[in-house]
Amino acid sequence: MMWSSWRLVLFLSLSGCLSEYSAAVPGLPTSYAAILRIKSASSSSALFNSKNRPRLSSPSLGSISSPGWRGTAQHYRSPTNLYHFSEAFKHDESVDYGPVFVQEPDDVIFPTDSEEKKVSLNCQARGNPAPIYRWLRNGTEIDIESDYRYSLIEGSFIISNPNEAKDSGQYQCLTTNVFGSILSREATLQFAYLGNFSGRTRSAVSVREGQGVVLMCSPPLHSPEIIYSWVFNEFPSFVAEDSRRFISQETGNLYISKVQTSDVGSYICLVKNTVTNARVLSPPTPLTLRNDAYPHWVEKLNNTQLDSGEQLRWECKATGKPRPTYHWLKNGVPLWAQSRVEMVNGVLMIHSVNLSDAGMYQCLAENKYGTIYASAELKILASAPTFALNQMKKTIIITRGQEVVIECKPQASPKPTITWKKGDKAVRENKRITVLPDGSLQILNASKSDEGRYLCQGENVFGSAETVASVFVKEPTRIDLTPKRTELTVGESIVLSCKAIHDNTLDVTFYWTLNGQPIDFEKEGGHFESIRAQASSADLMIRNILLMHAGRYGCRVQTTADSVSDEAELLVRGPPGPPGIVIVEEITETTATLSWSPGADNHSPISTYNLQARSPFSLGWQTVKTVPENISGDMESAVAVELNPWVEYEFRVVATNKIGTGDPSAPSRVIRTSEAVPKTAPANVSGRSGRRHELIIAWEPVSEEFQNGEGFGYIVAFRPNGTRGWKEKMVTSSDASKFIYRDESVPPLTPFEVKVGVYNNKGDGPFSPIVVICSAEGEPSAAPTDVKATGLSVSEILVAWKHIKESLGRPQGFEVGYWKDMEQEEASEKVKTEGNESSIILTGLEGNTLYHLTVRAYNAAGYGPPSTTVHAATKKSPPSQAPTNIMWMQDGSHVSLGWEPVRPLANESDVMGYKVLFRQEGHSNSQVIETQKTSAVVLLPDVGVYIIEVCAVSEGGDGTASSQIRVPSFSGGKVTSSQSTLHALSTSSTSVTLLLALMVPSTSW
Repeated sequence: MMWSSWRLVLFLSLSGCLSEYSAAVPGLPTSYAAILRIKSASSSSALFNSKNRPRLSSPSLGSISSPGWRGTAQHYRSPTNLYHFSEAFKHDESVDYGPVFVQEPDDVIFPTDSEEKKVSLNCQARGNPAPIYRWLRNGTEIDIESDYRYSLIEGSFIISNPNEAKDSGQYQCLTTNVFGSILSREATLQFAYLGNFSGRTRSAVSVREGQGVVLMCSPPLHSPEIIYSWVFNEFPSFVAEDSRRFISQETGNLYISKVQTSDVGSYICLVKNTVTNARVLSPPTPLTLRNDAYPHWVEKLNNTQLDSGEQLRWECKATGKPRPTYHWLKNGVPLWAQSRVEMVNGVLMIHSVNLSDAGMYQCLAENKYGTIYASAELKILASAPTFALNQMKKTIIITRGQEVVIECKPQASPKPTITWKKGDKAVRENKRITVLPDGSLQILNASKSDEGRYLCQGENVFGSAETVASVFVKEPTRIDLTPKRTELTVGESIVLSCKAIHDNTLDVTFYWTLNGQPIDFEKEGGHFESIRAQASSADLMIRNILLMHAGRYGCRVQTTADSVSDEAELLVRGPPGPPGIVIVEEITETTATLSWSPGADNHSPISTYNLQARSPFSLGWQTVKTVPENISGDMESAVAVELNPWVEYEFRVVATNKIGTGDPSAPSRVIRTSEAVPKTAPANVSGRSGRRHELIIAWEPVSEEFQNGEGFGYIVAFRPNGTRGWKEKMVTSSDASKFIYRDESVPPLTPFEVKVGVYNNKGDGPFSPIVVICSAEGEPSAAPTDVKATGLSVSEILVAWKHIKESLGRPQGFEVGYWKDMEQEEASEKVKTEGNESSIILTGLEGNTLYHLTVRAYNAAGYGPPSTTVHAATKKSPPSQAPTNIMWMQDGSHVSLGWEPVRPLANESDVMGYKVLFRQEGHSNSQVIETQKTSAVVLLPDVGVYIIEVCAVSEGGDGTASSQIRVPSFSGGKVTSSQSTLHALSTSSTSVTLLLALMVPSTSW
């Protein structure tokens, strides 16, 4: 059979349809993953030494039988298609098997305008005997003979002149031989077509400028989906979608928001069939702008508040076609022109307003299409001057040389006249002293002579009011901040001292800032502390300074008269900042060239750089070796060396100066080193247990980190101990960890020399050291003897056996199978033992039931033959009745008990005796006294309360326990007969008298 398989391989290799046939088959069977390469010791041809020698791919694990490999070594050239190779072994012509799909039908879309007037639904299957084919449409079998258009060619279903109404639907291929039938996946047959638009002329769509519009496409009949687009004016000027224009691919409609003049024109809907690529155009749809327009406001009125005597000017503007005219209403009544009132083209003017002009006003804009309204309120103010409370009796403190403005802003209507006095004299304006337009008094370059009491008076026709302010002029405050400029190292501390020279009558407040922002002492992690030792000075303590604390520190002194500030600069030296972006280039198998830009040196020159890498196999970031070995601070590139081939890496750079090591740069892009021949051989090559005539070779797979490229696999080489030629097998899965070689001619425990090598697309790597392992000894060959089974209880059977020791097929344990008398052996339950156990107690069985049992040995290779079947029955159930009418007499620590005998039911085990169980209250472990009588004496050794129960004993186990008896135990000393007491516990409704002949224990007890 093997030779015929090899002939099939060679035949398929020579045929021209290898790749096509292979592509139709989805994957390789695991059990035929082996490729045998036989190489004699005397042969060293280039075929086996070349890194490009021909290979076959195979899955991770497989086995292959070799035809008489003990003879002369032969060379087999590998076929170019592994599928044919494995199939040659898998389906020999002499082996029958059920149908297996090689090709299943796919969805088909048939263009109705196609020149080829036929549809082919393909189906192909293997099987021996060869399968026959049937087809289903929408779940119903198709009668091929019913329609001349149908034909069946080697499983493929052909439809000539296909018709959508008759032939569209879901198709499935059903293939059958003597072993059964299989059904393919569903394949959909659709028809693709695109009709024409109606030739009817489309009406123009008219819209006002600024409004939105929808242009309908109304597509023709089609199948399947179509794509919509629109042509503007002429082809191929397509409408581009943007924030105003949108084409719905659901309906084909064109949406335009806020139509503009540039949108006017002719629009044509174009549809395209996604299968046939056919296109059709709709009749044009004109888009025009309407010339008429409803009035629309351009400028409306606003509520207005005026002082009595001021002038009102309101203007309202509106657009429309024709141009609108304007009318005015006051409090809902038409307003007419008067001596103080003018109305011209939407402008309303009222001169010298008074209280009678207050009210609600409306402007009307009107044309033939409608009228629009705008409204506003006019308020007229008329009051005597008043001052707000915050302007009354103010005290103003300034320093010499400052500017001061004394506000005087009374509320009044009409606007009042303002006059100023200092003391009793009117204030005279000059270059330094000025009355501002709002009535406030401005004094420039103030001096001591400007101190005094200032009075402001406001007056109009309705009355007058006054306000007073007192002005005090003090000496200006000065500040002294030290030190002015300091350099520190990260972790050091410093104190900044701020002193104020000021007028003694003024209170001083200190404020600290960093780079212009106030320092929040509570949120700075304890680095900053403000210390106020004296009234005129403050210190800023900075502890354990960080790089982020460098900058300009400001001290501001605030008094009621003025505010002065000063700044000091702190430079903080620290470890370097992170370097710039890392660029990776010139990548080889084991090296990569890196370049970067330097980061901030933080006031201490960078001395060295360190390169780090991270891969899927590393524990975080690791330092990599570089060329040059030491990278100085003035360098911006280096070469990472001793990388692993075909591994993904990220790189980063860390800078160091004399202060310390800084933060790393951002990671580089992920790169992969180039492929290379593998250099790491598998480790821990060993043998495993297996079936008879098998050699199982196991190894520790090579980590992906050391596979060095794609196409990684293993070369398993083996030979019988003492021979010269090596057999080689390639396992193409990188995860494989064992290989099974099977040869019926290999005796058990035959020693082999074994080595396992590696390869990838770049070539062959090294082999592991040679180890000697033995072929499998096989499964046990002898059945256990002298098997016996004995029922122990209602739920237990003891099974025992003997086993003949074998030199081969040594058992690792035994399996006991058991099943009920009315069941089949196939439904048996199984229990396993391990090691040399020769008996087992089966538990959890049904009571009063006959069981059949077999025993067989097993090991890693499989199971041995079963023993002859033996039989055993479980016992009847224990008595369900509990002992009744229990009486007891206590004499010190001795309790004498008696009870009525238990009478079992017909389906229960006979009573063999009784158990008395007693335990001290609060304890879980009971003591037991067994007796064949219906009485017993119990010794209660310790002081306390004891709980006593009685139950019957039978072959089926212990029966139901009686009700509990609670008996107190005293000191344990002897009690006289007069102290003895007789107690009775009756569970019966009738009165029962028991005569107990009790043996009172002697003193020696």
